[in-house]
Amino acid sequence: MTFEMGFVFALLATTIALFVSDKLRMDLVALMVVTVLAVSGVVSPAEAVAGFGNPTVVMIAALFVVGEGLFRTGVAAAAGNWLLRVGGRSETRLLTFLIPVVALLSAFMSSTGAVALLIPVVLSMARRSGMQPSRLMMPLAFAALIGGMLTLIGTPPNIVVSNALKAEGLKPFGFFEFTPIGLCILMVGMIYLIFVGRRLLPAASGSETEDEPDLNTLIRRYAIAGQLHKLVVQPMSPLAHKTPVEAALRTEHNLTVIAISRAGRLLPAMIPVLSNTRIEVADELWVYGTQEDIKRFCDSHQLERAGHPERDIKRMHQQFGVAEVLLPPDSPLEGRSVREGQFRERYGLSVIGLRRRNESLAINYRDTRLESGDTLLLAGSWDHVRALEGRRGLVLLQTPAEFREIPSHGRHAPAALAILGLMLVCMTAGWLPALPTILLAALAMILTGCLNLTEALRSLNVTSLILIAGMLPLARAMETSGALGYVVEHLVAVLGGASPLVLSTGLFLLTSILSQFISNTATTVLVAPIALSTGQLLGVNPEPLMMTVAIAASTAFATPIASPVNTLVLAPGNYRFSDFAKVGIPLQLMALGVTLLVTPLLFPF
Repeated sequence: MTFEMGFVFALLATTIALFVSDKLRMDLVALMVVTVLAVSGVVSPAEAVAGFGNPTVVMIAALFVVGEGLFRTGVAAAAGNWLLRVGGRSETRLLTFLIPVVALLSAFMSSTGAVALLIPVVLSMARRSGMQPSRLMMPLAFAALIGGMLTLIGTPPNIVVSNALKAEGLKPFGFFEFTPIGLCILMVGMIYLIFVGRRLLPAASGSETEDEPDLNTLIRRYAIAGQLHKLVVQPMSPLAHKTPVEAALRTEHNLTVIAISRAGRLLPAMIPVLSNTRIEVADELWVYGTQEDIKRFCDSHQLERAGHPERDIKRMHQQFGVAEVLLPPDSPLEGRSVREGQFRERYGLSVIGLRRRNESLAINYRDTRLESGDTLLLAGSWDHVRALEGRRGLVLLQTPAEFREIPSHGRHAPAALAILGLMLVCMTAGWLPALPTILLAALAMILTGCLNLTEALRSLNVTSLILIAGMLPLARAMETSGALGYVVEHLVAVLGGASPLVLSTGLFLLTSILSQFISNTATTVLVAPIALSTGQLLGVNPEPLMMTVAIAASTAFATPIASPVNTLVLAPGNYRFSDFAKVGIPLQLMALGVTLLVTPLLFPF
């Protein structure tokens, strides 16, 4: 063993120890690795930082932009809603539908791309179902890795072993020759992840914090829970043909109209009231007020209560919501009544809740005077809530968690779907290489208005990108120093005289272990020729050995750095390094068992 080999082995062991200890952030550890390699001379300084320009890193960054475009246009939420409709709110049912969908997509496109695109969908599903993202993110990643085992183009290692066979004058693997083994592993993996693996996952995730309450939590905080009512204007109602101002709904009746539903369309009432904004017969009014005020108003104005259908409430909340704001000491609203504050005219929003010194107060729109330090709950259209940022006179404290689910560019959803479809077709048909295809898709998302440049830049998951870019030079150092070849040669020397089944087991374990720390493609490039030559030397059919190597290369389940797929879900799932080992190692052993059982049946030794 040379000094360079020993240095790389020591650096690898130190890196793994730091990852496992969780004493330092993983992206910081990755930057430290880059620095040490650049200083050591094991690789050149250019090679040490080459990971930041690596095509894989650039492709993942572009996919973040594509995924954000799907999120901003509402496509991700719509896909999540569909999965929720078919899977319900049960973790078991959701995973039963999610895992095969992800695996099928990964069978025909990059598993990294599939996960990057589906992260917004799964986050939307988690929020709407009340689950923690940590319960779904790791199964998403593992399903994508297994999906790569299903076809020849599912993952690069499959192509590597097929080309290696062809180069030796042997028959290469066909497009679907991987499918039977991959399907068996997918079935076993599904059963494990649904009934065992998910119970090993952390129950809480930092993605959902107490600093971002949902809409119902904010409403309860201001003691107005149960005060949203749906009222129907009857033919003889004196409210008909009047504006909310003419009817003095707030000043005389202490009621606030949030929305008007007319002929199936929601009309935003939370805008400056114009003379032609009139309430009509048969209008459905969404009104905030106490039970007593609502009852008196309905009796005196011939309105009918229409209940609270869940579908209507969901539909209303797609366009209308709330925001919590603070009245700063220099606010021009200080000392004014709620009515004099003219919140509708200033902000397009209405005050429905008031807290002073951490206590909820009943609001009288004519008499209640505002003080600095008051926090107000404003209600109106999401567009006006979005426009609150930076407005003079108020400090936006927080919006409900649902606000993130509201598409800011919903009208561009058809364009986002078209871009996604074209991208998938180009990648599957091979019309263009993956990198330029995804870059074009990301650029098209911005140019068509699916998201703006600021949103695109904010979508980049810097932690994941740094971690991937920082670990690539370490893999390069293992290759150039000879450390990787050293491990492979010694293992083959030990297993050279063993039976074909034991040899397959050793090759699987070697490939799988190496794939936890370096690129599975690089691992396959190194191990495949050894498997091929060893099989020929021992008079063993090389096909089952090469298939074993290809499958093992996709079992990168045990560490978050094993694959870009795992790294992508690290931050959204708020996982620790040990979480992957706890859930992934049993799955690796199951994949080993299935491979050793099924492969010899399809490709006899």
